[in-house]
Amino acid sequence: MTQQTLRALALVATALGAPAFAQDSAAFERQGFTQVFTNDWFGMPIGDRFDRWRTGAYQVSGFFGQDWDGALPSDPFALVELRFRGEIIAPDNLAAPAPGDRRYAPALYFGASTHFDYRGLEVAAGADLVMTGDQTGLMDLHDGIHRTFGGSDVDLSNFMIDDGYYLNGTVEGGRTFALGNTAVRPFAEVQAGVETLARVGVDLRFGNFDPEALLIRDPITGQRILALPGDGGGGFSFSAGADVGYVWDSVLLPSNGPEHEDMRYRLRGGVNYGIGPADFFYGVTYLSEEFVGQEEGQLVGSLSLVLRF
Repeated sequence: MTQQTLRALALVATALGAPAFAQDSAAFERQGFTQVFTNDWFGMPIGDRFDRWRTGAYQVSGFFGQDWDGALPSDPFALVELRFRGEIIAPDNLAAPAPGDRRYAPALYFGASTHFDYRGLEVAAGADLVMTGDQTGLMDLHDGIHRTFGGSDVDLSNFMIDDGYYLNGTVEGGRTFALGNTAVRPFAEVQAGVETLARVGVDLRFGNFDPEALLIRDPITGQRILALPGDGGGGFSFSAGADVGYVWDSVLLPSNGPEHEDMRYRLRGGVNYGIGPADFFYGVTYLSEEFVGQEEGQLVGSLSLVLRF
């Protein structure tokens, strides 16, 4: 990565985070971090395990603001998430991809979001600077992992999306309704940039879940991941969700490859276990076909671990 690229990324991250850090510095502190790892191998025993399409991603997020008290602040930028995500999207066959398959699409995301309450509506709004193509270095990482574990070489330089930089913005609004020991949360989301789309869906939580925890959405699967715990956690809780999206455009499916499917569907379920200072999450998600000619959807798994210190 060049020094010019690093300076650009630092500038964007500073600009996105600046409004939040303009708050009282004595009260504006690090609140915690979370991470989520998504891979088709984690869907075992029912997952794909084929290292294809939405094959793998990793995101880590840090949260900054006033002390978390179990409720979203009413002011934008009073609670800010700074995040990094890397994702690899691949054709079905890494050694000899079919001409009609989707192009190899590595991407790095550097971004920030603010989480707040607007008259009872739970809002998450943010943006990412996205780097795509061979310049990300993710194909070399993918190849190194394959070589380590005895897989085939990964060299798709001639079957890859172009290098590029994009600004990707996302806004989500949802409202949580408590029904006994179950929480129902319908939501709507719009995204523009790398992929331009709109989604509507619903998420359920039941069991011994923590009603004061802050959850964030994994952008690939839609799974709701614990970010900041409240005081009511511990034991097992379960989640389920579904959404439907309409896609207008996707940099990840360029014109030299197959066309994108207009409609996308996601169906997901997960289990969370909290004990002492730790929370562990595992979920499985069905992703419908994303491009014309994709013969079937796929199952991917997600892992998340939160440690409180």
